[in-house]
Amino acid sequence: MSLFENTLKQIELAADTMKLDRDVEEVLKHPQREIHVNIPVKMDDGSLRIFEGFRIQHNNYCGPYKGGIRFHPQVDKAEVQALAAWMTIKTSVVGIPLGGGKGGVIVNPKELSEGELERLTRKYIELIALAIGPETDVPAPDVNTTPQIMSWIADEYSKIVGKKSLGVVTGKPVENGGSRGRGSATAQGGVFVLNEYAKENGMEHGETKVVIQGFGNAGGVAAKLLVENGYVVLGASDSQGGIVCTHGIDPNELLTCKIEKESVKNCGLHVEKIHNQDEMTCKMVNNEELLETECDVLILAALENQITAGNADRIKAKVVLELANGPISPEADEILYKKGVVVLPDILANAGGVTVSYFEMLQNADDKYWSKEEVISKLKNIMVDAWNDVKENAKKYDCPLRVAAYITAISRIEEKIKERGGF
Repeated sequence: MSLFENTLKQIELAADTMKLDRDVEEVLKHPQREIHVNIPVKMDDGSLRIFEGFRIQHNNYCGPYKGGIRFHPQVDKAEVQALAAWMTIKTSVVGIPLGGGKGGVIVNPKELSEGELERLTRKYIELIALAIGPETDVPAPDVNTTPQIMSWIADEYSKIVGKKSLGVVTGKPVENGGSRGRGSATAQGGVFVLNEYAKENGMEHGETKVVIQGFGNAGGVAAKLLVENGYVVLGASDSQGGIVCTHGIDPNELLTCKIEKESVKNCGLHVEKIHNQDEMTCKMVNNEELLETECDVLILAALENQITAGNADRIKAKVVLELANGPISPEADEILYKKGVVVLPDILANAGGVTVSYFEMLQNADDKYWSKEEVISKLKNIMVDAWNDVKENAKKYDCPLRVAAYITAISRIEEKIKERGGF
């Protein structure tokens, strides 16, 4: 089942549970606009290559389309459709006035020089410029796209429209109109949600053991925040493998070791450095073994479809926090729910990133910029409010938190449709 098919199934389940108007359901199952471009780029050796790109604008009933642009060799239209739909749900579940969109270019950016990457970015924006803008569609970083790439986008778009327009894109460097706190926002938002769940369910931080799949941007930051909050991180992995230790891991030392040793899995013998405790043992594990490690909280911060019908029965965590998009298949969701495993779903748990992107849009519009403390305080308020809304819908409809999150979001979109007088 493709990511888009997974998304449609989740929309259908929420629609059936809340008895949604079928016309609204049909609208949500179809993107409003799909842009497909062929991007000519002059390479450093003088040859010309054509790259295929997409911008999917799923829904704008709640506000401008919003969503990242990814550069990856495995990008395809169905994937971008799914991610765009998720963005519609994600912005609505946290109650910010934005819709959902997503973009992608089929390319391995590691194979391009900086000059080639810049020319690709600028040409892509030139081809979709008529369809984006601060009040229309606002892209952001995603897989393999960086603050520097966002700066190129803002500059190219500004040239095309003939005026400075920083608000066309978020995720820019702070010195070029970006928001403080954006780099840690996805992880921070997830930690806020986990803290609320832990507080309400009697989970003492010092006794709560966490395993993290995906010790990258989101997972690495989450590990630091969790340890600062008193949680114990027992295991972590990256794409090459990981380690599980008998006592807590120091995430800062593990990050240093990962950089030196090129992978978390190579850090198991450096117990004294990364743990500062005696009588500790660490073992090297693959990602499958890491997922099945006994723990209180499993954080999924890597790729989609990591827990499926094939391994869901072997998951021993009590709570799963999704920082990645779509890491659990619908079939696995059902298995985990029947086992009593609580899933804090992606469309809520990783919405901190788009929330702070919205903050960046507000700051660009006012040309006034907030401190990191102000950003984090505002983010906490929104994430806690969203958690409470989702939790109440889970009780009201007696359903899993993921279904409740979809219901929360779809209810708001339905209300906006009604305010407009229908379709």
